[in-house]
Amino acid sequence: MNHRKIFEFLFLLLCSNQIVAQVNKAPAYPLITHDPYFSIWSMTDTLNASPTKHWTGADQPLIGLIKADGRTYRVIGSSSKEHENITDDQPAEINAEQKNVTINATQTIYDFSCGPLDATITFTSPLLLKDLDILSRPVSYITYSVRSNDGKTHDVQVYFGASTNIAVNTPEQEVVTDAYTGLQLNILKAGTKEQPVLHKKGDDLRIDWGYMYVAVPVTAKAVQYITRAGETIHTFLKLSGSQKKIPVAKSSGKKLVLNTLIDLGKVSSAAKEQYFLLGYDDIYSIQYFKQNLKPWWNRNGDQTIEKQLSRAATDYKNVMQKCRDWNESLKDELEKAGGKKYAGLCIIAYRQSIAAHKLLQSPQKEMLFLSKENFSNGSINTVDVTYPSAPLFIAYNTELMKGMLNGIFYFSESGKWDKSFAAHDLGTYPIANGQTYGEGMPVEESGNMTILTAAIARAEGNANYAKKHWETLTTWTNYLLKEGFDPANQLCTDDFAGHLARNVNLSAKAIVGIGCYGMLADMLGMKEIAETYTDTAKNMAKRWMQMSDKGDHYSLTFERENSWSQKYNMVWDKVLNLGIFPKEAYDKEIKYYLTKQNKFGLPLDSRKTYTKSDWVMWTATLADNQQNFEALIDPVYKYATETPTRVPLSDWHETTNGKQVGFQARSVVAGYFMKLLDTKLKDR
Repeated sequence: MNHRKIFEFLFLLLCSNQIVAQVNKAPAYPLITHDPYFSIWSMTDTLNASPTKHWTGADQPLIGLIKADGRTYRVIGSSSKEHENITDDQPAEINAEQKNVTINATQTIYDFSCGPLDATITFTSPLLLKDLDILSRPVSYITYSVRSNDGKTHDVQVYFGASTNIAVNTPEQEVVTDAYTGLQLNILKAGTKEQPVLHKKGDDLRIDWGYMYVAVPVTAKAVQYITRAGETIHTFLKLSGSQKKIPVAKSSGKKLVLNTLIDLGKVSSAAKEQYFLLGYDDIYSIQYFKQNLKPWWNRNGDQTIEKQLSRAATDYKNVMQKCRDWNESLKDELEKAGGKKYAGLCIIAYRQSIAAHKLLQSPQKEMLFLSKENFSNGSINTVDVTYPSAPLFIAYNTELMKGMLNGIFYFSESGKWDKSFAAHDLGTYPIANGQTYGEGMPVEESGNMTILTAAIARAEGNANYAKKHWETLTTWTNYLLKEGFDPANQLCTDDFAGHLARNVNLSAKAIVGIGCYGMLADMLGMKEIAETYTDTAKNMAKRWMQMSDKGDHYSLTFERENSWSQKYNMVWDKVLNLGIFPKEAYDKEIKYYLTKQNKFGLPLDSRKTYTKSDWVMWTATLADNQQNFEALIDPVYKYATETPTRVPLSDWHETTNGKQVGFQARSVVAGYFMKLLDTKLKDR
């Protein structure tokens, strides 16, 4: 190999490492991510190649334009029917050339060439897990940064538009709009005329109550106006940035657009920046046991969305710095825990996992962090969705983890749920009045609740939360003792695979759950109880290994020959350092799994070739060396960056071709953080 080829090889290798570290490829790109209703994505690699969409796939168009010396470049969203009123003597906009996209934990950043200008468009949803005031604020930033790239000075205007589709379930719903000034902001507002607050529940739905907002500081001297979608570009091309008259201040109708135009004046090689605020006030977020709850940011009823928008504007520089710091520190921790590809997977999952929840305060003054079971059945606060989602929140904010459990504990302890095992859910999003799933998952959910309570205790270094719910935990653990070791024909979290009796992996969950109860008893000073339950779990583990042993692996069910499955539930034994299963049990399974992988991952079990990527990440954490860990997660990284299915990350995919089988935009991808959690708990 000559010197030139060596240089080219090293250059390509360096670039590939940078790509992995930076994360610039995903199935879909998060733009606005706050909760299951306020969630907007780009479903193509190029931001201006398609309309932006709600995670369900419904169009919720955002439009971004930059005008340089009279020529207009589109940076956000695709051209479509908006051209219908443009005449031949009016130059249409052209697509800017996208140079790069970078995904960080809290930001998606696009770089464009707009003729004589270079432009960077940054979408920031500041989901800072350690700052709940900022995390719960329903406001995202869209920042334009432009500079000359040809050594000349140019006249520049920037434009941002947001469709009122963001505030409707279907585009045929009529909306009303307003334009006003308040708290040093120019504000556009839109919402449905009908305002059916919390009238609908279900899966493939968008919010059609509350109001969306686009705001900019008064000092930006913006021109704001409202148009029908087909008139957006026509009106923009006629306007100049210095125009003072607002063409349309108020309006009503269907498929409208909230438009904001700002004149940046002369732009040279020194970058000029302008941000826009996009917010949503849902007024009431969730119905919780017949009581309508306001969002966390307005839990005391003393806030307004205008105050939230104003704080977002006032705090802009501070929030941006906090986001940059968090992006970098999280990436560093992830890379140290599992490597660059592992970090990339977790970063892709980060905003999606948080935005599949809603943060509130219960009437009992407890935090609630309630998930929506996106594109599986629409349940709210599903326990077996909470379970895989847990690692991220245990690692960085156990109060949020408690918020995922509090509603289920309340359901039992209030007497509203009177069974001896944990409930499956609290209802169908956004109505949390009690379980609506057709049947329970008794071993699954009881094990989940006990294990996660123990994980909180390990992370916090005390069992105070467990003590508060000790009677309930005792009831659930005793159910596991009675029914968990050799489960009857029942569903587990992998309910899409159907009922299964004598499920070995479900049995492992019950055993680990009993071990967790023993650990909690020990932390609470109940030494005799701790010894009894811990010894019981260890003895059950020995029987489990004997009954499921198939020589080089453990079986899918206790009686089934020629079968296998991922034993992802065992991971908590390792992560919480329970010592229930011996290390050789993990090692045997990992060695076997490495012989069963396909191009895009390890199948869930021997019945099908599909998998759940969150479970693969848990299974990989059982590996005792980095080589085996990477061997298991690398195909998942390949799936996440090469899948032909362009939707927010699906956790259920086919390992032979990388296509989505079902589910998308779910919180369970927070389970990718299991390796990080393992590392963090061992460092404490």
